[in-house]
Amino acid sequence: MTTRFAQRMEAVQPSAIRELLELGADPTIISFGGGYPDATMFPADQLTAIFREVIQTPGGDAMQYGPSDGLPRLRAQIADLMVADGTPCAPEDVLILQGSQQGLDFAAKMLVDPGDVIITEDPTFLGALIAFNTTQPVYAAIPMDDEGMQMDALEAALKANPRSRLIYTVPDFQNPTGVTLSLPRRKRLMELANAYDVIVLEDTPYRHIRFTGENLPTLKSMDTQGRVIHLGSFSKVLVPGLRVGWAVAAPVLLEKMGLLKVAADTQTSTLNMAATSLFLDRYDLGAHIDKLRTAYRHKKEVMLDAIRQHFPQEVHVTDPEGGLFTWASFPESFDAAAFMRDVALPEARVAYVPGGTFFPVTERANHARINYSAQSEARIRDGIAALGQALKAHPFT
Repeated sequence: MTTRFAQRMEAVQPSAIRELLELGADPTIISFGGGYPDATMFPADQLTAIFREVIQTPGGDAMQYGPSDGLPRLRAQIADLMVADGTPCAPEDVLILQGSQQGLDFAAKMLVDPGDVIITEDPTFLGALIAFNTTQPVYAAIPMDDEGMQMDALEAALKANPRSRLIYTVPDFQNPTGVTLSLPRRKRLMELANAYDVIVLEDTPYRHIRFTGENLPTLKSMDTQGRVIHLGSFSKVLVPGLRVGWAVAAPVLLEKMGLLKVAADTQTSTLNMAATSLFLDRYDLGAHIDKLRTAYRHKKEVMLDAIRQHFPQEVHVTDPEGGLFTWASFPESFDAAAFMRDVALPEARVAYVPGGTFFPVTERANHARINYSAQSEARIRDGIAALGQALKAHPFT
């Protein structure tokens, strides 16, 4: 048999870090690699009761097909959550997704032709690049500092790339760096998007996991022209296994995304939507998120304290105001992927995510994303100590 793949499949390649992270799944290895929430904090008892109730609902509605754009009650609840967060929203503005990752896929398919330009932060979320790559874009990567994407560089990229179709940003506790886009830059980003008539894709899975500082407005709340597609998710604040996310966008955009939803999977699981909706009715999601904030803030402090104690002074890490990650920057000669393969995994028994593949244009090997939410305090201390010992035993050159 001769298999002839479509040209777009050339952009669908195995992740360069997949094999390394599979090794990190070994229970004898302390893994800081995944973007996982703390499984010990999942509301398992409440969800057990919720699923039993929705399954036993007379008529079996929760086990039947449902509306392609999502259960009306859940769309209304999400609209209420958006309004409570300062973003005007009505139920008809909401499309339920199979996780917010699906929204990344739909946005690119809807807007980007081969050779069009997607503007991203540099570095940016690897999962977004995987979703975007199938549309065969050209990337314009915008450098970041401690206030997020640099607006002068964004303006220059927009001027230089008239085929810019999408500005993609994770404005709150960015994946992978943990950096938050400042309020003045949020305002300037929207001014530039309006001036150059470009759609903004705002990805906010970590937004509600804030530890310190002022809650900043969403880009969608600043949207006066209907050009922001806002993606949200219950994965980090409830449980990721539900795979329930959402998009909020103008009708002209949401209608097209809804058509892509029908083509992709017809609908998100009715059972999972019904369970999520009943959980929001029955329990206090805000109180649960408060517990997550407290726990993850403590874990971040434990990790940063251990890094200060054990890592060489040449290593710099971010101190995020929320989210699940810190971003480590090593001397330019350091190859984080090679070190993980040759030293961190076999000798220290520790895994992280090498940072090179988070860069959409020019990979920079001397970075790593380190997750602090998934492991216990004791394993954080042990893992960072072991990693620090390994780094000191192999001096930078």
